[in-house]
Amino acid sequence: MLIQSTRFGEIEIADSALIRFPAGLPGFPAEHAFAFLPYQPDSPFAFLQSATDPDLSFVITDPFPFFKEYCFKLEDTIIAELGLADDNPPKIVNIVRIPEKTEEMTANLLAPIVINWVSRTAMQIVLEKSPYTVRHRLFPQGLPNQAAKGGK
Repeated sequence: MLIQSTRFGEIEIADSALIRFPAGLPGFPAEHAFAFLPYQPDSPFAFLQSATDPDLSFVITDPFPFFKEYCFKLEDTIIAELGLADDNPPKIVNIVRIPEKTEEMTANLLAPIVINWVSRTAMQIVLEKSPYTVRHRLFPQGLPNQAAKGGK
């Protein structure tokens, strides 16, 4: 399948490699298929590029390098709907907001994306009664190279 992207140009991806959101995403109910594009091989960041809208892509991240204590319970209905199991655990990612100052990037920990990596199905859930918000700073001490230089 050939995907058009204003950010990445033309992307060739197997239809079976797309991440499918049967219910769409909150705010984007008509968007059901996305390409998962790693930023760099060892980076926690990646992109979700819509398979149908060239202008729609999200920066996402693995939350655990930034928020080691990030934890929530998946409802049994979600586990069943996505077909998750002990031998097929979920991949959790969060949408990232990148403001003008990169060091102020935030992750939406309140609404993680839960992916069944085997079946390539996913959903974004909103955590109820959660201590998390939609804007948790990824680099509260500044970017890693800035922190090493004392923030200068």
